[in-house]
Amino acid sequence: MPLNYHHLRYFWAVAHDGNLTRTAQRLNLSQSALSVQIKQLEERLGHALFDRRGRQLHLTEAGRIALDHADAIFATGQELVATLTSTVQSRKALRVGALATLSRNFQIGFLKPVLSRMDVELILRSGSPTELLEGLGTHNFDLVLMNRPPPDDSLTPYETHQIAEQDVRIVGSPERLDPDRPIRELLLDQPFILPTTDNSVRTAFDAMASRLSVRPQVAAEVDDMAMMRLLTREDVGLALVAPIVVKDELNSGLLREAKEHPRIKETFFAITLRRRFPNPLVQYLLEQNVDSALSS
Repeated sequence: MPLNYHHLRYFWAVAHDGNLTRTAQRLNLSQSALSVQIKQLEERLGHALFDRRGRQLHLTEAGRIALDHADAIFATGQELVATLTSTVQSRKALRVGALATLSRNFQIGFLKPVLSRMDVELILRSGSPTELLEGLGTHNFDLVLMNRPPPDDSLTPYETHQIAEQDVRIVGSPERLDPDRPIRELLLDQPFILPTTDNSVRTAFDAMASRLSVRPQVAAEVDDMAMMRLLTREDVGLALVAPIVVKDELNSGLLREAKEHPRIKETFFAITLRRRFPNPLVQYLLEQNVDSALSS
């Protein structure tokens, strides 16, 4: 049986409004008639498209996929009306959430395989860990990028993919950092720009300082890698960062590294949700040699 596009348009309208009553009023239909149209579409597709929680409608995973296709179908129809001479290329949406404090250089490196693809529409949003994981659960994100794994228990359907691991280095301006000095001397003499205490890199740094019997001067505690990069460029102190964060500054000589490494690693993760209908672009990204791309 062919798809009834009237049913699809009614679903499309409700999905964007998020409210059955309001959509029925706007379309000059009864609420019951609109419900019947959507029910018939669900029966045709073989999947529930909405999760009805009280008066609120939330898209299911199948509903999110149907909405992606409906958006493309009706956008194509609008363009067809506007011009009969253009050929519309189908574009696949990829929705990515990233920790707001995550290195922008890392994000670009991870997404590089799809950035130049004309058939991919990338939607990139940032947020807190809670916002990102909630977005996965409501199918607003196909994957999220974080530098910490999500809570691990049997009730959460997350899949955690370790996609990169980088040695953390001590970096600073040429005026401040003598690269030949041992780490202990740097800890004694120089102020440091550090991640906040809830960060695993900071925990490892504090343990290292304790082993060396040093209590370093903390110039700033920062949970944003972009801000840490700026403070280091302003010569506020030495920074403890993964090289990807300050790649451009290291390449240009604006910053340099200490030769002795603190032997601390930062790990980057892509978090996905176990789905019956996974976005094929997610698997494509995960299959790329991300470590090679980031180090190039």
